[in-house]
Amino acid sequence: MRILVLQHAKVEHPGFFRQLLEEDGHVFDSVELFNGSSIPLIDNYDGLWVLGGPMDVWEEKKYPWLVEEKRFIRDSVVHKGIPYLGLCLGHQLLAEVLGGTVKPATNPEIGVLDVHLTEEGANGIFLDGLPESFKCLQWHSAEVAVLPANCNVLATSKDCKVQALRWGTRAHSVQFHLETESDTINQWSNIPEYAKSLQAALGDEGTALLSSACSAEISNFNKNAERVYLNWMQTAARA
Repeated sequence: MRILVLQHAKVEHPGFFRQLLEEDGHVFDSVELFNGSSIPLIDNYDGLWVLGGPMDVWEEKKYPWLVEEKRFIRDSVVHKGIPYLGLCLGHQLLAEVLGGTVKPATNPEIGVLDVHLTEEGANGIFLDGLPESFKCLQWHSAEVAVLPANCNVLATSKDCKVQALRWGTRAHSVQFHLETESDTINQWSNIPEYAKSLQAALGDEGTALLSSACSAEISNFNKNAERVYLNWMQTAARA
């Protein structure tokens, strides 16, 4: 497959997924929207991945390129049926372009926290093979507050109802991070917005604490990422 990746921060790349894609002979092209890069035609790609980032979906005045990105996602997913995978901000952008509402989180989630499969998630393809409850990296201060029509919630948590969603057979997204690598926390903590939220949540030692927590779970993180990656590829093939 050839996958188009929309990237919102230099260090917030596909992470562990890069290894999986390379091993399977797939290729991806990253578009650095934060650098003013133009989005190419989606017709040349077999899938669209939209990653996380420090901005919020409503910050269109601060980040004008969000307007075109949303239009592009809507056209790719709704009108052209391109298989979609969204992570964190990519999850929220999908929800918004489908008619849902994203708002500041009542209780921001930052840390290694538990996520629970819904009945729909446990019985579907996208999260098949994952434990009923599992730990993952969370780092978000916004959430999907109103679910779009015709969407299914696949996973949830104590402080965030919509942790994963599915629209039709071709679009899937997660609020949490599957792409975590050993250096992810150290890299992301250099992003000012992330550093601020991390300090507020975990204090001055936040980077060290979160890095340690991720290191303890990295094997499970990677195992779950590979499972979801294979599942997404299966849904993409069916679409």
